[in-house]
Amino acid sequence: MFLAKAILEGADRGLGGALGGLLGGGGQRRGGGGGGGNIGGIVGGIVNLISEAAAAQYTPEPPPTQQYFTNVEANESEEVRRFRQQFAQLAGPDMEVGATDLMNILNKILSKHKDLKTDGFSLDTCRSIVSVMDSDTTGKLGFEEFKYLWNNLRKWQCVYKQYDQDRSGSLKSSQLRGALQAAGFQLNEHIYEMIVRRYADEDGSIDFNNFISCLVRLDAMFRAFKSLDRDADGLVQVSIQEWLQLTMYS
Repeated sequence: MFLAKAILEGADRGLGGALGGLLGGGGQRRGGGGGGGNIGGIVGGIVNLISEAAAAQYTPEPPPTQQYFTNVEANESEEVRRFRQQFAQLAGPDMEVGATDLMNILNKILSKHKDLKTDGFSLDTCRSIVSVMDSDTTGKLGFEEFKYLWNNLRKWQCVYKQYDQDRSGSLKSSQLRGALQAAGFQLNEHIYEMIVRRYADEDGSIDFNNFISCLVRLDAMFRAFKSLDRDADGLVQVSIQEWLQLTMYS
């Protein structure tokens, strides 16, 4: 619910070129008769963009003001402007992507990565991903929210493959600890054990979609806490309404 600043980390092809590859030859908006065909072309660009990214340390940022986004749009580069235009073709007139759209996109990505062990992203998982990143509570991801998720997916996919040292397609619990640290999350032993119980299979392994679901939630929780910890003392005080807002829509 608390949106962090979306940091563009350019790949060799650039965001505009990558999303152009996503939209393939179709170029039609959803609902225009060719929307289903777009998803297939969309995947290629996402896969290439994610594959080119270098893993980076995660640094949580406080939620930016609306004025920030106004300034960003007014001063964005030509590359980002093209990315925005092409996102409009993916999202349609409302410039937002819902849980079903996100599920289709993510599962198409997975279909191109046979080296990643996964059962696929369920609609419920994608609803959860949307809810924890949905800063304006519209039930969908707008441009900045989608771009923020996109950049995180690029980094986290690289981390996942880096720590899947035996190329099994999944992470063992012993590999998961290093992967979480590489993604920038420093957690104590108790929290780590809770994550294993929540996201790992019975044999202690965690597949790609559960890994991403875990990191999306961790990212949202870190950002939410930082936004509430205004004096940066590591402590926050919330009302019952704030607590319910944080926990129910996630």
